[in-house]
Amino acid sequence: MTAFQLTRDGHVAHLRLTRPEVSNALNMAFWRDFGPALKALDATGEVRALVLSGEGRNFCAGMDISVFSGGAILQTDTASQRQAFHQAARDLQDALTALERVRFPVIAAIQGACVGAGLDMVAACDLRLASREAYFRIEEINIGMMADVGSLQRLPRLLPDAVVRELAYLGTRLDADRAERLGFVNAVAHDADAVLAVALDMAQRIAARAPLAISGSKAALIYARDHTVAEGLEWAALMQGSIWNTADILAAIAARRDGTPGDFAALSPLKGLDSAAD
Repeated sequence: MTAFQLTRDGHVAHLRLTRPEVSNALNMAFWRDFGPALKALDATGEVRALVLSGEGRNFCAGMDISVFSGGAILQTDTASQRQAFHQAARDLQDALTALERVRFPVIAAIQGACVGAGLDMVAACDLRLASREAYFRIEEINIGMMADVGSLQRLPRLLPDAVVRELAYLGTRLDADRAERLGFVNAVAHDADAVLAVALDMAQRIAARAPLAISGSKAALIYARDHTVAEGLEWAALMQGSIWNTADILAAIAARRDGTPGDFAALSPLKGLDSAAD
């Protein structure tokens, strides 16, 4: 994996974009490896939270121009070329949708520019933290194209409709302070180091909670986003019956009574592929 680095600290994973010389623009190596890497993390059953960050001055400058090298992805003259274009777009979308499909929450720690495909990426995360100078932009409209990898689909559920249209039509910047006021960013910190520290602390606190309850909550929120209230309630009733774990609940109640954090290390772990038969 040449576009990013993965590390683990207990139940918390950290995926860091590692191409600061090009502001972590997303090249083909990223698009090839990102989805499988997330799926592999999920499959172990060990990861309970993931922090996503980028090295250098900017979080992510969007799509690397090398993705379009040779012009093949831009050709739509024939039916077969249009089909190939459609499949390529779906593959890019699926890579970022993997952030929603993993069972653990994903926290984006953002500094500097987060534009184009970078904004598509963080829109698929569960939580977003930003440095004071961070900003977001739907960059595609500034280069003559419609955004097609997730921003126009997810942002209307995360920001007011008029603001999304402003970003989509004008290609303007959404600064960190305004993004926080509008609820897109959970918190703003002084600089990149502070943002990452807050993100890692938040991830550790998530990892200290009952993993089945966390994964169930994430699944319920995503289901509710895409369905009616009635459908979401019915789904939640069914899900709760499948993940209900008395041991976790008693441990959490005891911890609150004692005034100490709960310890779920030995209780109801997320099952991975290696332990699915246990």
